[in-house]
Amino acid sequence: MKITIRPERKEDFPVIRQINRKAFDTDAEANLIEALRKSNVPIISLVAEYNDIVIGHILFSEVSLDGHCPNIKISGLAPMAVLPEYQQKGIGSQLVIEGMKVCRQTKYSAVVVLGHPQFYPHFGFEPSVNFKIKSEFDVPDEVFMIKELTKDALTNCSGTIIYHAAFKQF
Repeated sequence: MKITIRPERKEDFPVIRQINRKAFDTDAEANLIEALRKSNVPIISLVAEYNDIVIGHILFSEVSLDGHCPNIKISGLAPMAVLPEYQQKGIGSQLVIEGMKVCRQTKYSAVVVLGHPQFYPHFGFEPSVNFKIKSEFDVPDEVFMIKELTKDALTNCSGTIIYHAAFKQF
């Protein structure tokens, strides 16, 4: 299965909305994506194509660390969706790998994710509490994870990750 990962284009917006609605069975993630696109927060938005058809999507948006760690640039992975009929085929993994590569190229030092603790550690994510960093959301420690993209970027850091206000709307 030959998958192409590329930046989203404006003509992809309706398809991305449908992918998120089908994957999550709700409009919340699709509405979040649209709100983030309209905001002033920097985003990285990629799609997965198979036979020239968009079947998956991943979004990263800049987050902040309220605490101790001057001048660190962190991105938050959310949401990621693959059409149900294409799930469990490695497409999500390809989106994560390529997305983190783009984050690294865009000079992010770390990526955070609120996600499945059985999935994201495969990519080097670990509980953020290991770095004395927590989520602004009240979630179990094992589901809020972080990955350094720059070696030792989180050394001597601590605090709370703050997401864009759009995350609190949906």
